[in-house]
Amino acid sequence: MSPYRLVYGKACHLPVELEHRAYWAIKQLNFSLDKAGIQRKLQLNELEEIRNDAYNCGKRYKDQMKKIHDKNILRKSFFSGQKVLLYNSRLHLFPGKLRSRWSGPFLVCTIFPHGAVEIENPKNSDVFKVNGQRLKPFLELRAPEVEDILLEDPIYQD
Repeated sequence: MSPYRLVYGKACHLPVELEHRAYWAIKQLNFSLDKAGIQRKLQLNELEEIRNDAYNCGKRYKDQMKKIHDKNILRKSFFSGQKVLLYNSRLHLFPGKLRSRWSGPFLVCTIFPHGAVEIENPKNSDVFKVNGQRLKPFLELRAPEVEDILLEDPIYQD
């Protein structure tokens, strides 16, 4: 279905076709005003049905997309004492390709309802509230255990 038909309720015709169709329409419709009125009412009803169908299709599509996007949302849950990274949105203003937009780590102090989290900077013990959506868990890399092997001169037996 073309966008022209959705807006105007009729098919789009080129000017060459219109001249012939206009003559035909005048000849056909001028004979009876009652038939023309009934025909116009039917066309208006058909246009309303087409618009309702387009609205329903759009609504169905939006609902499906919402389900797909909501399925991919990850719920973040934090607990007191957990280390987290804070997203610094101001770094968007100063472009730097290799610059990390995450700062931290910070320690979670308190979790409030509706997603607010109070965090503490362990370096200077500043405490402040942030939106929980700006946080992500900090994963510490543990150094692999290193085993020392002393190399000595080999002993050969005869």
